[in-house]
Amino acid sequence: MHIRPFAVEEWMNAYETGARYNIAETCVDSVSPDELFALTGEDPGAFWRSLGCRRLTYGDIEGSPAFREGVCRLYRTLSPEHVLTTHGAAGANHHVFYSLVEPGERVISIAPSYQQLTSIPEAYGADLRILRLRPENGYLPDLDELRALAVPGTKLICINNPNNPTGALMDEAMLREIVDVARSAGAYLLCDEVYRHLTQTDDYSPSIADLYEKGISVSSMSKVFSLAGLRLGWIATKDGDAMRAFLSHRDYNHISCGMMDEALAALALRHADAVLARSRGIVRENLGILTRWMETEPHLSWVRPQAGTTALIRWDYPLESYDFCRQLYDQTGAFVTPGDCFDEPRSMRVGYACDAQVLRDGLAAVSGFLRTLE
Repeated sequence: MHIRPFAVEEWMNAYETGARYNIAETCVDSVSPDELFALTGEDPGAFWRSLGCRRLTYGDIEGSPAFREGVCRLYRTLSPEHVLTTHGAAGANHHVFYSLVEPGERVISIAPSYQQLTSIPEAYGADLRILRLRPENGYLPDLDELRALAVPGTKLICINNPNNPTGALMDEAMLREIVDVARSAGAYLLCDEVYRHLTQTDDYSPSIADLYEKGISVSSMSKVFSLAGLRLGWIATKDGDAMRAFLSHRDYNHISCGMMDEALAALALRHADAVLARSRGIVRENLGILTRWMETEPHLSWVRPQAGTTALIRWDYPLESYDFCRQLYDQTGAFVTPGDCFDEPRSMRVGYACDAQVLRDGLAAVSGFLRTLE
């Protein structure tokens, strides 16, 4: 099967480990198990002893009850039978397409977004239609364009909320309008929600799985919960036909997730309020740092993010994004992501959920590099 190279992941793989200032990372500043125990107040000795006596079988095939119950508490209308564990949100997105999409079926995906949402259905032979997000609309979808694309019989509409790379956030009113479009076409509605809860205000962020009977929510422990090393995610939906397809196809490529990973994730989810408070504190402080820095750089522009961990920043220099980012990396060690990874030329994606001092130092390095372009 031919599939397009995964531009952002290839870029990260090539440069991430050697970066001096990694301000391309999209996860909220990762924690160790010791830091997780300190944050949650759990007894690490009791936790490790409980795991130490367990035989390393496949575990709970559909996901441990404690983990699935913890996931359900992130939603308003879901029960454990509506949740299926996966190997990260990347595994979840792939599994949705693998289970539901047939060649020739209409799939609508927004862009820019995470490339899985376009390249995988394209590779499976879907009738892929792109709904381009534009800065003049705040990187929010044009609903008239969506209605025109969502012909009757459309199989799947794919959105990402909050958006990667722009940080745009669809509010509940817009999500409900998109639900109406999907319902009128008879389509499933997949929402990649890996940055959900990382808002700049205390307003609740609704999930598509709660708003629509054919809504499919995908998320993970990586971005919001700072536990990317667990490689643990999930698919959540109340649609019985979709869940049966996910379970059937899962037997071929998945079987189960690791019981140790699920145990640590369940612990984090028992204390989701504490973990989320830490994560929100980091993204809110750091977006302030990034905003103040942007105000000092006249050659840069953006649509300020509303949520998530990333910003898409444009420049007015006559320099393409791969050249810009490679030169920046080579000269300063500052690591950002080229906008062309998202088909957004002359721009860069900055991740602002890292350690605050790393962010400050990385932005200072970018400023020094910009002076060489003037």
